[in-house]
Amino acid sequence: MWRWPGKIIQAINLKRELAGVPHIAGCWPVAANGEERLQSVKFRRGRKTWDVICDYLACGFHLAPNVELAVFLGCEAPDGVVLVDEFQQTTIPDVYCAGEATGIGGLELSLVEGRIAGLAATGRREEARAFFAERRKIRLFADLLNRTFALREELKSLPRPDTVVCRCEDVSFGQLEKQTTWRAAKLHTRCGMGPCQGRICDAAVEFLLAWRPESARPPVFPVKVGSLIRDVTTIAGKGQ
Repeated sequence: MWRWPGKIIQAINLKRELAGVPHIAGCWPVAANGEERLQSVKFRRGRKTWDVICDYLACGFHLAPNVELAVFLGCEAPDGVVLVDEFQQTTIPDVYCAGEATGIGGLELSLVEGRIAGLAATGRREEARAFFAERRKIRLFADLLNRTFALREELKSLPRPDTVVCRCEDVSFGQLEKQTTWRAAKLHTRCGMGPCQGRICDAAVEFLLAWRPESARPPVFPVKVGSLIRDVTTIAGKGQ
């Protein structure tokens, strides 16, 4: 029997908990204002803008999968997600991928993709097929989630010349606009070359300036299988 994905149940419970709290769709923050501390936030909805007095702002613009390891191995990742077949095999033979790297879809989708990948990788493809229907149903919710939270074109007009895009190297949008490619931006501004290695600004410049990363860069470190087994054993021993 198919059960509702946990994410839907969480959403229903959250809506119940937030009953009475205003929720405005199609709205986004334009600016955070204040002297030494946050005092108000300017919002936009269509052509209308207004200020809301507040002390804290939690702001995020959709979710971006981490595909570094797969790209580092040579797997194709068009549109920012790893390309896989029905058995979760990537474009590199015997390399399988599951979870957020193949598209944001929540814990339930990651788990069923992992089962399919694990079974297929060990030659048990017929057993893997048994999970196809469950994956298909959960993906319906994932597709709805991605469509609902897709970045709007209007957001491209948000950054001003002094808006910081690369926080590690303190690179502004105005500095980036003078460049023509991601590589040129790195060479002239050091954008994406700080401690996070572009993990934050990479997605931003791809959306704002249509620049695609030209290569995957370390740090990617090998992990011993023994370490993974030890960690799993430890967690199991704690009953988690």
